Amino acid sequence: MSRLSVWLTAIVKVETIFCGALGAFTFRRRQRDWKKTVMKENQRTAVFGFKMGKRGGVNVFQCRYLLPLDATPVMEKIEEQFANLNIVKRSSGTEEPTYLLGIDTSKTVPAEKGSLVAVLCSNGLIRIYDKERLNIVREFSGHPGHLNGVKFANSCDIVYSSCTDSTVKCWDARLASEKPVQLFKGYPSNIFISFDISCNDHVICAGTEKVDDDALLVFWDARINSQDLSTTKDPLGAYSETHSDDITQVCFHPSNPNMVVSGSTDGLVNVFDISADNEEDALVTTCNSVSSVSYIGWSGKDYKQIYCMTHDEGFCWWDLNHLDTDEPITRLNIQDVREVMNLKGGVLLDYLIGGLYHEKMDKLFIVGGTNTGIIHLMSCTTSGLSHVTSLQGGHAATVRSFFWNMQDDSLLTGGEDAQLLLWKPGAIEKKFTKKDNMKIASSVYQRVRTHSNDSYKRRKKQ
Repeated sequence: MSRLSVWLTAIVKVETIFCGALGAFTFRRRQRDWKKTVMKENQRTAVFGFKMGKRGGVNVFQCRYLLPLDATPVMEKIEEQFANLNIVKRSSGTEEPTYLLGIDTSKTVPAEKGSLVAVLCSNGLIRIYDKERLNIVREFSGHPGHLNGVKFANSCDIVYSSCTDSTVKCWDARLASEKPVQLFKGYPSNIFISFDISCNDHVICAGTEKVDDDALLVFWDARINSQDLSTTKDPLGAYSETHSDDITQVCFHPSNPNMVVSGSTDGLVNVFDISADNEEDALVTTCNSVSSVSYIGWSGKDYKQIYCMTHDEGFCWWDLNHLDTDEPITRLNIQDVREVMNLKGGVLLDYLIGGLYHEKMDKLFIVGGTNTGIIHLMSCTTSGLSHVTSLQGGHAATVRSFFWNMQDDSLLTGGEDAQLLLWKPGAIEKKFTKKDNMKIASSVYQRVRTHSNDSYKRRKKQ
């Protein structure tokens, strides 16, 4: 069977009673009413209709393909959409050997009109690019600390990043000033390694490294008070009891400013409602990934699901709709995605990069890649992960970050080859020569995530 989303009509000559090669069914010759059966072909299930009749005095069997059960037109659309992505621009400028660790885009300008792109680099800089040209507009430094994460505000061109110098720094992306326009100051021992800002831009939350016995989630009021012209803000407070190790991830709900999820190297993923009076009441639920958390996100209709990835390439997916029911909240739990993925063409999967929930298609997708720069897109269901498509010919080394823009269906990717690439569907492909792998020295910023498949290889040999 070729494409599962098209109608298929097959005329098969028969002279006797037809015994169902398509499934466990039989029917009598000359039967004219449509019936349905189910067949499996290459592990893909489809519904067929069929009837018997005469044509030109010959008994015939007519079969019509009705609808696939697990491969909808939506999946074919997204597969075609991603398969048609071509590189339309490659970043210009620096030859400095830096990894591109994080990407975000401005929300204030329609994507097709050329928004700004903020990129976190492993040398401690945030670079601001013009999205359509991918030329560097300006740079911001976290000196004296190192920056972790990059995020545009939802209502203006303000860029945030947490810093190891006990601050969250805030820059105006439209200004060429080297100094932050706002500093959100933490407690003296805080080393911030993760953060996020609420969807209404009112609250900032940052996660710290564990110092002594403390790993904190620190909160600030991010609203600008016209009567307070101070450029430094102190915390509103902190949560200190729910994580026992470095808090590597913080992610606010996309539409509910009171909901935030955090992930840690202690393996716990905690969901909070920060409108509650205290930390104990704020904790909605705790999920256990059983491994150090590297990425977390929200998914599902009304974003009532959460998922996470781990530093040893595991994947977990939970449904918060079932918190007050007898149904299990775990939708999927894979200890090592590399061991279960069958990729088209026999290409390997070396690591996971992140995830994206496609609102228009109501589908969760996982993005991974290879050490040679190939990008894999996988769809996620409760049955597991399935390979959708791969992007090749762009990066020459490990891809560290991506940003999918649903406004214009464009994709930005950044990697260890120090390149920022802009992909668009249906564009005329431009021919580029891939940059060499610009590996950075071993003394580089210690928080750069490393992907290791040594343990995976050892397990495969056993």
